[in-house]
Amino acid sequence: MADRTRRLILQLIGACAAAGSGWLAGCDKTAVPGAAAPPAQFKGIDITGANYALELSLPDTEGRRRSLADFKGRAVVVFFGFTQCPDVCPATLLELAEVKKALGADGARVQGVFVTVDPERDTPEVLKAYVGNFGSDFVALRGTLDETKAVAKHFKVYFNKVPGATPSTYSVDHTAGSFVFDGQGRVRLFTRYGTGTAPLVHDLKLLLAET
Repeated sequence: MADRTRRLILQLIGACAAAGSGWLAGCDKTAVPGAAAPPAQFKGIDITGANYALELSLPDTEGRRRSLADFKGRAVVVFFGFTQCPDVCPATLLELAEVKKALGADGARVQGVFVTVDPERDTPEVLKAYVGNFGSDFVALRGTLDETKAVAKHFKVYFNKVPGATPSTYSVDHTAGSFVFDGQGRVRLFTRYGTGTAPLVHDLKLLLAET
């Protein structure tokens, strides 16, 4: 029996050697401290390294110009919408509030940023009250229409005014999805509307672990 065991061990050693240096290198990596970790497996759309959504600079509801650098060290979730949106916008912000809660103490390290695509009706006062419904730490940004168009173009976000029954009852069609930035202010993910909270919780945990 001992001879048989010895033969099996020798056969396994020979098979490992025959598999080539690439296989052996793969085995060695698992045992070497500090070896490079595999890329994060996100649930959202990974847009790491994209040449758009690189900067964001607009006034907040207090008139202070804010940028991604203001939130360094936190994961930032940016959503474009408008306060009179009947469904997509409030659902997205409510979902983000639930995600922050699900993250526990780490929820404080996630910054929600709402960019209005309707600066005509979304005054600073309206915006402040609106985002306050979803969390006291949510930030709303409002530029001029030209600034908004420029930022939306840079983010590849679509929005278009749709006439209503009266001049003041128009709606706004817009991209329904969020951009997620890591703690260094780099865009990493795009999450589609309706994906649910669990995938975003998963992805934010990965990003926060990098910070």
